Amino acid sequence: MKAEHEIKVFLVDDDAVFLKMLEIDFLQNEDFIIETYATGELCIAHLSNNPDVIILDYHLDGIDKNAMNGIETLDKIKAYNPDIPVVILSQQDKIEVAVNCMHHKAFDYVVKSETAFIRLQKIIPAIFRYKRIERELKWYMDRM
Repeated sequence: MKAEHEIKVFLVDDDAVFLKMLEIDFLQNEDFIIETYATGELCIAHLSNNPDVIILDYHLDGIDKNAMNGIETLDKIKAYNPDIPVVILSQQDKIEVAVNCMHHKAFDYVVKSETAFIRLQKIIPAIFRYKRIERELKWYMDRM
C-alpha cells in the first residue's frame, strides 16, 4: 500500500557501508523517498530538492579530510532553511557531542549502532508530531 505522503529523507554519511545499510533499511519501508550523499557539500548542493528530514553524520571526514564536518553542514542547512529537521548520527557516545549538536539546532542525536535505524524509525514520526503541535500553537498564539 502506497503512503499518502512519502517522506523525503536525505542520508548524509561518508561511511559507504553504513550509508548503504541505512538506505536499504529505509527503502524497505515504502513511506520514504531516499537521497544519499557522501559529503556535507553534496547535501547542501541538493537542498533545493526539499528534504523533509536530514540524517547527518557528525564527522564526515572519511573521504576528504578537508570536507565540512557535520556541525558545519548542520549550520549551513539551518541557514538555508531553519525548519528542516536534522538528526545527527555519530559513533561517539558522548553527552558533550550530543549537547553541542543540540546547540546547533539538531532535532536529535543518535549513536551509530545496530539499533540506530530503530531509533530513527521512532524519531521521524516524532518530528512530524512536534511540527504539527508547533503549527497549532502558532495558530492559537496568532489569535491572541
